[in-house]
Amino acid sequence: MPENRKRSMTLTIRVTPGEKAAILRKAEQAGLSLTDYLVTAAQSTQIFVAEDIKPMLTELKRIGNNLNQITAKINVGAFKSYNFSEVIAWQSKLYEELVRIGGKGWQL
Repeated sequence: MPENRKRSMTLTIRVTPGEKAAILRKAEQAGLSLTDYLVTAAQSTQIFVAEDIKPMLTELKRIGNNLNQITAKINVGAFKSYNFSEVIAWQSKLYEELVRIGGKGWQL
């Protein structure tokens, strides 16, 4: 951090006692003041925004609804036997992709 900068603005946040202790501990471990630690962490953390996630969520809901309808028909005896591994595989792929997209950019 440059030494000659004048910090004239205040930023207030609310945290739990546990969150405060963890942040203070990390700042101390990094050898930084609380302000320097928070500014550095905020400026260096990359945030990913999943803009096109809505179509995947819609498709995942549709597949889930189809599975529920099929399960209900199996339970009342409308189907004797059927291999649903392809449907389950597609749902798993969509779910894994959503988890991958949702997990980016939030760890310091």
